[in-house]
Amino acid sequence: MGIRTYVVTGAASGIGAATADHLEKGGDRVIRCDVRDAEVTADLTTPEGREQLASGVAAASDGRVDGLIAVAGSAAPSPLTARLNFFGTIATLERLRPLLAASDRPRAVAVSSLSAIVAADDSIVGACLSMDEEAAVAAVTTAVEAGRGRIVYPSTKLALNRWLRRAAVSPAWAEAGIPLNAVAPGVVDTESARTMFLDDPATRALVSSMMPQPLGFPGPVSAIVSLLAWTVSPDNAFMTGQILYADGGAEATLRP
Repeated sequence: MGIRTYVVTGAASGIGAATADHLEKGGDRVIRCDVRDAEVTADLTTPEGREQLASGVAAASDGRVDGLIAVAGSAAPSPLTARLNFFGTIATLERLRPLLAASDRPRAVAVSSLSAIVAADDSIVGACLSMDEEAAVAAVTTAVEAGRGRIVYPSTKLALNRWLRRAAVSPAWAEAGIPLNAVAPGVVDTESARTMFLDDPATRALVSSMMPQPLGFPGPVSAIVSLLAWTVSPDNAFMTGQILYADGGAEATLRP
């Protein structure tokens, strides 16, 4: 089938780094993007960084990308999380779409989260879906100041899911022959997860009770990587607009 060119954002660590490694081991070309330690460095929380990403990938790819894996994200209780998880991810997808259109078998996937079904703030989600970045930042700030900082991350991922479901079947994506999907991991054993809650027994128990994973808690990063790689492979020729829960059975447990 020939060597494919993939773009991976958030490629300096965690799921992004593991996905980039997996694709390279398979013999494909990977353009790694992140704020550090990457072929294309760009801060997706800013308009300038989003433009740097687009121009940098265009130059590195010679104008054609076969697969895009948008992993870059943050779980911090901060306005930057809305700027990155929602607006930065959408900017990545939209600005690199012309490069995908140049491929004969283009594919795109974004990383969502199981947490989007657990809790969300309607004002954050609504501001995101209205594409009003400053209103979304204001809504996040209000939530954080009210002591509800943990609601920020799932809210941005729920907004991303809803945008993606709508966009995937639009002329710009489906009619252009570009499948667009999302993978929603449960809790997996990444360095950031260990730092945030897995290493603390009390927090680990709380998260496990909120997001029960019958197949194991935490799950393996390799399972997420394999699924991401498949969604952007030529084998995925007829699936679009789907949120794929790779969560050890948590979504089925919470929404039977």
